[in-house]
Amino acid sequence: MKLVLASTSAYRRELLQRFDLPFDVARPDIDETPLPGEAPQATAERLAVEKARAVAAEFPDALIIGSDQVAYMGEARFGKPGSIERAIAQLKSMSGRTVVFHTALALLNTRSGHVQVDAVPTEVRFRQLSDDEIVRYVNKERPLDCAGSAKSEGLGIALLDALSGDDPNALVGLPLIALARMLRNEGIALP
Repeated sequence: MKLVLASTSAYRRELLQRFDLPFDVARPDIDETPLPGEAPQATAERLAVEKARAVAAEFPDALIIGSDQVAYMGEARFGKPGSIERAIAQLKSMSGRTVVFHTALALLNTRSGHVQVDAVPTEVRFRQLSDDEIVRYVNKERPLDCAGSAKSEGLGIALLDALSGDDPNALVGLPLIALARMLRNEGIALP
């Protein structure tokens, strides 16, 4: 069976390469807007499944990986900022506070139609940040394509006091521990 990553994220692609398995990449074209009243975990899980299903017709005999991440603090959600101004505003609002990054993963077997779904939360405690630190970070790292504007795999780690979760890769965007389990469930041999 072919392995397909339903994502154009360079971060997810880089993480998946760690398994040393050949895979294709496909762009899922879906609306990522949360549904009214939808909890962050439910949004992430729904979108992970929708991303996998969005490319399924192209790959009738494949295992398709969909993943989505929702960052939230109370009622506030933090998506990809898309601009320097929004990245700065996000980081200012998270300064000195704890944010949950919920990363959902779906593995769709297009041969059987079976979907495995899991979600991995990571609690991230930001240290108290000065405006100058935030601006320097955003200008240097340019985290405009990262939920919550913090690249923990890069300079963003310096913004944090602590993080806690079951898989450090989940914060980057692809929970590899859960994915390894799902692939093994589908008969894929991993070391």
